Amino acid sequence: MRYFEVHHLVPAWPDFLDDFQRHWPTDEDHTYVDFVRDGVCGNGAERTGSSRWRRLTEERAGAKSVFHFDVPGSVAKSTHAGIPWLRYLRRQPGARIHFWPFDGWDIQPGKSAIAEAYPSLWKHEFPVEGRTPDQHDAYTIAAWLRQADASGALQRALNPALNMSERGIAQDVEGWILGVG
Repeated sequence: MRYFEVHHLVPAWPDFLDDFQRHWPTDEDHTYVDFVRDGVCGNGAERTGSSRWRRLTEERAGAKSVFHFDVPGSVAKSTHAGIPWLRYLRRQPGARIHFWPFDGWDIQPGKSAIAEAYPSLWKHEFPVEGRTPDQHDAYTIAAWLRQADASGALQRALNPALNMSERGIAQDVEGWILGVG
């Protein structure tokens, strides 16, 4: 929410996607986060955030801020690279994609879902078995989704126990990490 306040943005995810892409155009050919950070393209300097700013879901999960660059375990580069691609996917005609929780907490049959995941929530439940840390993170998410779907835990994770204010902030503005209660 602090990002929206500081940059005087309407607290709505579709508006945020458009604004963010204008400043961080990483969906364009040969445009990398570091190019935007260095001022070669885009205008990321006008849309920065503090590494101390964390979304409600990040606070609950103990995750780093999406604005915390250049530290071990940082997701800032991947976040800044990926958000414009979410906008791109959202604009595809005929796309049957549900962006959880922005399109609602319940995913309709016949739709593919895009949800934010945080492998640290479950990675110690699965043996590494020779995988690199990144490979193990990907494996963890896939394995947890399979198990959670089979056990019914996935449906509970898609509907976290949040009060009305928290649900509104998560659905309209900040998003939510799957599995964070």
